[in-house]
Amino acid sequence: MGATRLMNGPAGSSGRARRRTSVSSRARRSAGLLAVAGGGTLVLGMLAAPAGGGPAATAAVTVSGRTADTTAETTAGACALGANGSSVKHVIYIQFDNVHYTRDNPNVPSDLEQMPNLLSFITGNGTLISREHTPLIAHTADDIVTSETGLYGSNQGMPIANEYNYYTPSGSTDPAGSFAYWTDPIVDYNTATSAPVGDSDHTLVNGRGKNTPAPWVPYTRAGCDFGSVAAADTELENTLPDIPLVYGANSAAAKEAENPKLANKAEADYMGLSVHCAQGSAICDAAHGGVADLLPDEPGGYNGYNALFGNKVIQPVISPSGPVRNLGGQVIKDPTGDIGFPGYNGLDGSNGLAYTLYMQTHGIPVTFTYLTDLHDNYATGAGMGPGTATYESQLHAENAAFGTFFAGLAAAGITKANTLFVITADEGDHFAGSAPTPANCNGVTIACSYGKAGEVDGNLTGMLAAKGITTPFDVAADSAPIIYVHGQPARTASSVRTMERAAAGLTADDLAGGGTVRLTKYLADPVEMNILHMVTGNPKRTGTFALFANPDFWLSSGSAKCGRSCVSEPSGQDAWNHGDVAPEINTTWLGLVGPGVAQDGVDSAIWSDHTDIQPTMMVLLGLRDDYTPDGVVIGDAISSQALPPSMLSNYPTLNKLSQVYTQLEAAVGAFGLDTLTASTRALASNSAHDASYAGLENQLAVLGSARDALVAQMQALLTGAEFGNTQISATAARKLISQGNALLAQARTLAVG
Repeated sequence: MGATRLMNGPAGSSGRARRRTSVSSRARRSAGLLAVAGGGTLVLGMLAAPAGGGPAATAAVTVSGRTADTTAETTAGACALGANGSSVKHVIYIQFDNVHYTRDNPNVPSDLEQMPNLLSFITGNGTLISREHTPLIAHTADDIVTSETGLYGSNQGMPIANEYNYYTPSGSTDPAGSFAYWTDPIVDYNTATSAPVGDSDHTLVNGRGKNTPAPWVPYTRAGCDFGSVAAADTELENTLPDIPLVYGANSAAAKEAENPKLANKAEADYMGLSVHCAQGSAICDAAHGGVADLLPDEPGGYNGYNALFGNKVIQPVISPSGPVRNLGGQVIKDPTGDIGFPGYNGLDGSNGLAYTLYMQTHGIPVTFTYLTDLHDNYATGAGMGPGTATYESQLHAENAAFGTFFAGLAAAGITKANTLFVITADEGDHFAGSAPTPANCNGVTIACSYGKAGEVDGNLTGMLAAKGITTPFDVAADSAPIIYVHGQPARTASSVRTMERAAAGLTADDLAGGGTVRLTKYLADPVEMNILHMVTGNPKRTGTFALFANPDFWLSSGSAKCGRSCVSEPSGQDAWNHGDVAPEINTTWLGLVGPGVAQDGVDSAIWSDHTDIQPTMMVLLGLRDDYTPDGVVIGDAISSQALPPSMLSNYPTLNKLSQVYTQLEAAVGAFGLDTLTASTRALASNSAHDASYAGLENQLAVLGSARDALVAQMQALLTGAEFGNTQISATAARKLISQGNALLAQARTLAVG
């Protein structure tokens, strides 16, 4: 899906964006949103930081002719950031929804190429890693939560996104939302109150069944207030159950949320924005509407912290003169006209970066921001091909917004000299559509048009029924759908094996690209899903098997009888698919700028993973989590002066160890892709007594167990050097590297058969 903060909603609703709330869908942008201003000052450079980092830097920031006094309060006495004595005073983390560094059409400049205010800032002042990789499945919720925490879905609870299913006592499943506030229970889309059925786990649950540690904790414990502009699951994502849980069941906020006539206003007032404060911070005191920031499962405890939730309480802090205005000078509103949070698909650069700028310039030195995708038409929600006129205009507006944003930061003394900038995208995606016309269009001087632009919708129930499958099952609809057979039978059950064989042989008419194609690219049952970090601490969420489809298709459940065809391509729908296993989907980019970051421009040699972002930030900031992340520090993107001495010792060996570790652990690393290939062959097999299946599955299970044991040893060495001031033993590291390469070779042998 192009704009992927996709949510489900009430039973019986018809659209893909079936979200219980009406204006905040992360799937499509609603008509009526304010237009992004196309003007603004374009600034590539950054001003120098104030000498000495004084108590406050005050500036007049001009946004489309409107001047506002802003105060960037430095928190040197309270907010302790910066490794090895670096000058970091601010952190600005921005994660796009599907914005590409590489070209989708070789003639059309890529998204970032058409945003030179951003691209030049990164490549001219830091490092842009062009081979950053996603977990599986590759969707917004999983990818962003993985990036925020440094944990795979198996350890943060959300490998299946942007919705997932869980088994209820009836033996069937209910759909639930991946976007939920950090401490929420399961948010069930089939119940009137969103309450789960027979399951008391959190939405975000670690491997031990506890609530996943929260990403703002290292910052607030260091004395830094942490602001979220729609960063996944760090702010209220749903009116129900979020608002009553945070503000109290009898609060005025809860009554507003529960009143159908005020549902849109409740979203604009309370959703999408938060500030998690350090202990004693005046920003989150009771006078500002602060409430207790409760994390009952946080390792080491988390008591005495407060937070603000929603525009209604945050606006007086960051825009005391009146409503928050976007970078074009317009009051930010939702599509229905309510002042406040504009909805997740309303977070273009003009809106989202405005909130970020005002937080940063009003005493909130750490901000995490989500920005919506640029591939869907802001007015209609329809997917657009590269180089079309509206696509181009949206890119131009986003580029202008970044110019205004950087100028505003610089005017307030927030620069590359004192700020760590981390900018990335959740995933890439695959364009489902015809070839452009004219063939030589480039979008810049010659506009492109497309006869077809839209994914192919497939009725998986009907397709399997045509193969003789009558076993009841549910589908978490996706380009990478998860199948849940009723009763949660064992993976070896004859009904499961029959369904897997049928799924392996599916073909369909590709209405987007043309011709009849093989529908199923890869299959994974719980053995391989465990290797790919797709099995959580809640066994009720483990699907029967995952089907990674041809990325032109979106597969869902439906009638067992398809009629004339099991596929269709309605006009005006999404044209950008992800979730799947494909290079254009699983490869994205990561930009780093600021003190301690190597200034290497574009780096195409580093192979990094979304789990690596968070530990890399921790090293650059001199912070540490209260858990061990799954990723590694990207040492090659950090200057030697900023690396811990324990990492510098035997660095070439440590770096090689981290590379082998990543290829073993990353879902789309060598080990993951090779075992997935072997898994697909196993599930498709139909030998006597299912001997081929049993043999391959046993080998996969042995390889998976060996991988887990080996990477635990690697992780201990790497974490000790990164955060424990412990030099690695070169002898021990080389032994682990050798064993890791041997495991990679075994997986490769199994893949080729």
